[in-house]
Amino acid sequence: MNPNPLISRRKTRQIMVGNVAVGGDAPISVQSMTNTETCDVEATLAQIERLQKAGADIVRVSVPSMDAAEAFKQIRARVQLPLVADIHFDHRIALKVLEYGVDCLRINPGNIGSEAKIRAVVDSAKDKNIPLRIGVNAGSLGKALLRKYKEPNAQAMVESALYQIDILDKLNFQEFKISLKASEIFMTLEAYRELAGQIEQPFHLGITEAGGLRSGTVKSAIGLGSLLMEGIGDTIRISLAADPVEEVKVGFDILKSLRLRHRGVNLVACPSCSRQNFDVIAVVNELESRLEDITTPIDVAVIGCIVNGPGEAKVAEIGLTGASPNNLAYVDGAPDHKINNDTLVDELESMVRAKVAAKDAANKDIIASG
Repeated sequence: MNPNPLISRRKTRQIMVGNVAVGGDAPISVQSMTNTETCDVEATLAQIERLQKAGADIVRVSVPSMDAAEAFKQIRARVQLPLVADIHFDHRIALKVLEYGVDCLRINPGNIGSEAKIRAVVDSAKDKNIPLRIGVNAGSLGKALLRKYKEPNAQAMVESALYQIDILDKLNFQEFKISLKASEIFMTLEAYRELAGQIEQPFHLGITEAGGLRSGTVKSAIGLGSLLMEGIGDTIRISLAADPVEEVKVGFDILKSLRLRHRGVNLVACPSCSRQNFDVIAVVNELESRLEDITTPIDVAVIGCIVNGPGEAKVAEIGLTGASPNNLAYVDGAPDHKINNDTLVDELESMVRAKVAAKDAANKDIIASG
C-alpha cells in the first residue's frame, strides 16, 4: 500500500522486526536508538517509553558487553515495542540476546570473527526467525577498502555492503535489511542508489552523525527526502545529537511532508508578518505543545490574516483565519464561527480534539461493521 501515488516504491523483500513489517508494501517505519547506559535498566526503559509515546515503531539498544546483554534481558521482558540489539565484534553477545528474545540484530558479519562464529550467529537467527541488519558506515570502513579507495566514498560503501551480503548468501540467509550511512549527503545518496538495483532486501535509511537538532534535521530532510521521493527506503532513523524523541518527531514530519505516513497533527501555519491579527508564532508553538498526544491524522491551518487564510482553511479539517475584530474559524473547509484573541488557543484545541474524537468514532464504526 503506497499512500502517495506520485512516489513509486522500490520493490523489496519484506522482513518482520517483531510485529513491524519492513519492506514490501509495508508503511515506512520510524525508529530511534536509546542513548542511556544500557546497564541502567530503569533509565533505558523510561527512554523507550518516551520514544513509544512519540510514535517510534522500532527502538535500537546498544549491547556492548555481556553485562549489557543481561540488562537487555530485563528490558526485553518489560517492553512491547520491537527492539533491535546493536552488537559488534563479540558473537557471544549476539547469541545471548538472540536467546533473550531480540527482534533484530544489528551486526556486520565481517567484524564478528571466524566463519564458525558467524555461522553460529546466523544459525541461531535462522532457528528463531530473527532478521539481521547490516550497517555500513563511511566512518568505519575496513582498512583494505581505505587502502583501495584512499578515502571513504560511495563505491567503498557498496563494496563493503556486498562483502557482508556475500557472507550471508553463502550461509543461505536472506532475512536482512541494510543501511549505507555517511555524514555527507551526496555520498549517502550515491551509495543507496547504486545498491538499490543489485539486491532485493529492504533499506534502512539515515544520514549518520547528521549534527545537532537544527542542522541534523536539515541534512536528514534533504538526504532522506531525496531517496524517499525516488521510492528508496523502508525504515528510517534520524541521527541527531539531541533527545532521541526529537529523532522520532523529525522522522514523522519528513514522512508527513512526502505524504508517505500520516500520524498526528499536520499543522499548516504562516511565518507571520505585520498583517497578522494575532501572535501566530505563539499560538502555533502553544498548539503544537498541547496537541503532541494526538496520533489520529488531522490537517490544521493557522493563518494570521485574510490574504492566504481562507484558501488554506478551506482545505484543512480545522482552520483559522486572522481577521479584525474577530478571527474566523473553519470546520471541514466551511466558515464556522468567530473567535477573539483571548480564547484563541483554548478554542482551537477544543475544536481539534472534538474533530479527532469524531474521526476516531467513525473509524470504530467502520471496523465494527466489517
